[in-house]
Amino acid sequence: MDGAKEIYRSVREKIFAAIEPEAINRLSADELSTQLNDAIQVIAEQEQLALPNVIKLDFVKNLVDELHGLGPLQALMDDESISDIMINGSEQVYIERNGKVEIAEVNFVDEKQLVDIAKRMASRVGRRVDESSPLCDARLADGSRVNIVIPPIAIDGTSISIRKFKKQSIGLEQLLSFGAMSQEMAHLLAIASRCRLNILISGGTGSGKTTMLNALSQHISNGERIVTIEDAAELKMQQPHVVRLETRKAGIENTGEIHQRDLVINALRMRPDRIIIGECRGSEAFEMLQAMNTGHDGSMSTLHANTPRDALARVESMVMMATSNLPLEAIRRTIVSAVDIIVQISRLHDGSRKVMSITEVVGLEGSNVVMEEIFRFEPRTSDDPQKVNGEFLTAGLMQRSALVEKAKFFGLEKQLESLFYRG
Repeated sequence: MDGAKEIYRSVREKIFAAIEPEAINRLSADELSTQLNDAIQVIAEQEQLALPNVIKLDFVKNLVDELHGLGPLQALMDDESISDIMINGSEQVYIERNGKVEIAEVNFVDEKQLVDIAKRMASRVGRRVDESSPLCDARLADGSRVNIVIPPIAIDGTSISIRKFKKQSIGLEQLLSFGAMSQEMAHLLAIASRCRLNILISGGTGSGKTTMLNALSQHISNGERIVTIEDAAELKMQQPHVVRLETRKAGIENTGEIHQRDLVINALRMRPDRIIIGECRGSEAFEMLQAMNTGHDGSMSTLHANTPRDALARVESMVMMATSNLPLEAIRRTIVSAVDIIVQISRLHDGSRKVMSITEVVGLEGSNVVMEEIFRFEPRTSDDPQKVNGEFLTAGLMQRSALVEKAKFFGLEKQLESLFYRG
């Protein structure tokens, strides 16, 4: 195997020295395969290399992937069972499949090949990554999200993290079938989305926040105008009237940067019915709350937090980034009047993702935010330590619940009652 790798390195080096990039771009994959096959045959005869046909075909595939695709990563990108790809230098590649992280049987020829692929990813979407700009967030052509860090920032070699774009949008029914929630929870979230409640989805990295946001968005009426705001566009709205906005990094002259806060401010001038922010992470939270409080109810966003109460504390911190003039009590009143529901999601140690709680923000008592947990996941002892078992419990809805009032307005009160009161 090591001998084949060395032969491939030698063949690759000779072919790359002879090719013209512009000519390669004009060839289809089949035409390129034919020419590469002929070139490898010539090199094998010149160097008196005994190359079995299966090895030669493998060489051709690898070269086509590198010249037209993403090199050794292409096979991982084509594998729909893989959700995340994590590269830590040229010799260490990890993948996430079914919620579990494992090492991939993939590596790069050398660090230069990895850096070249990283630069190609960035350049294809109008971004750049080099020594003067060693960090890059980008979106690939298929919608996958990629983060790139190259040396000297990445000490042990170029690091690339890819969150793959799922071709099929996952709805609440699929999440229910995965065991992420109960039937009642799925119906409650569908009603909350339809009734234009303002919803925050909270969770850790890779817990499924964006998947949940996409699932909730499927229950928005087709008659509503939706504006989405993201760092890297990955939301998949099913409605016909959608405007998608994406932030922009600064250019070579360090000008032209557009932040999420700029886009939220602009979105308010676009007559939206709902504003959906892919992830709140900074001062845009202030404008988001203002929008929720001024007629743009039904807005949604995600954020990183471990509990619903932590989520509200994070929103407080983000609002303080935008303005230092408001006292904490005023900020809390703004949050409480804006946010209706917090959906807390976690990825558990067995790789499963579950809705840990659905919590309603009720109001303020003194300086404390009052919250009522509608549903929660309660783990229970299992004979299998590798498997998380438990049940979804509910304490029911309060009569003063905002969800009850909104359900009455939208004619969904009976559906909501049926989730908790069975005759």
